[in-house]
Amino acid sequence: MQIYDSIIIGSGIAGMTGSLYLKRENKNILLIEKEMPGGQMVKTPAIENYPGFVKIEGSTLALSIYEQIKNLKVETLFEEVIDIKEEKQNYEVKTNKNVYKTKTILLATGREPRKLGLPKENELLGKGISYCATCDGAFFKGKEVAIVGGASTAVTEALFLSEICKKVYVLYRKDNLRSEDILKEKLYKKENVEILYETSIKEIKEEKGKLKSIITDKNREIKIEGLFIFIGYEPKSTFLKNIVSLNNDGYILVNKKMETSKKGIYACGDSIQKEVYQLTTATSEGTIAAISIKNYLLETE
Repeated sequence: MQIYDSIIIGSGIAGMTGSLYLKRENKNILLIEKEMPGGQMVKTPAIENYPGFVKIEGSTLALSIYEQIKNLKVETLFEEVIDIKEEKQNYEVKTNKNVYKTKTILLATGREPRKLGLPKENELLGKGISYCATCDGAFFKGKEVAIVGGASTAVTEALFLSEICKKVYVLYRKDNLRSEDILKEKLYKKENVEILYETSIKEIKEEKGKLKSIITDKNREIKIEGLFIFIGYEPKSTFLKNIVSLNNDGYILVNKKMETSKKGIYACGDSIQKEVYQLTTATSEGTIAAISIKNYLLETE
């Protein structure tokens, strides 16, 4: 069995950036992705704060970076990593299909949407409930929908839905949206958007296996056909809890070199504990992690 110089787990913008830098250093690397290249970026309808682009779709940017990966002939597998084991001076990465050996690991596993935790939420996923307006919004063209959340992601998705839906309710538990000002101003101008502040959902109602309405904590029933939930994210780190140090919320702890608590294992992107979660910071962290891995390999040869 061959031993890779590094295995990158996750192909969001951080993981792909790390892969680019390592491959350009002629390292023998393997990129493993569970779903599709791009991570959360793919689900973003419009990116307006990434240098070099006035405006670009997340999926377009993701595809462009992935083309760079393919042009460099980075070996890529679409499998789910389920365990990591230390083996002498190397590591064994186990997926749902195979086992691979490597000298170092770069964790770029990202985050996934947080759920409301209400009854019927899981049951109605794909039957009225969604965590991605870009992915599923077209199914609700001309219909009435609701969004839960008030940060930039929620407001961005509300703007997207306002262009195709008859009515968009935005429910937020606080008294003021906390997205970027430019996004808020755009939303305020939408005549088919109603913002309900200091409001939460206490019950989800269904009819014949599909979403029928929501009941707010103020006992208001709102009849909708689509409910989109954007209340934050949780790191995809369940399989890492016995491998590297995590904080109480499950985020990976790293130092300024992107080193984890385990020698030879690095992390970057949305899965690490940090102050700012943006595409630009993820790109930077992927770069730093790759250079740190390169130096580590030189020191341990």
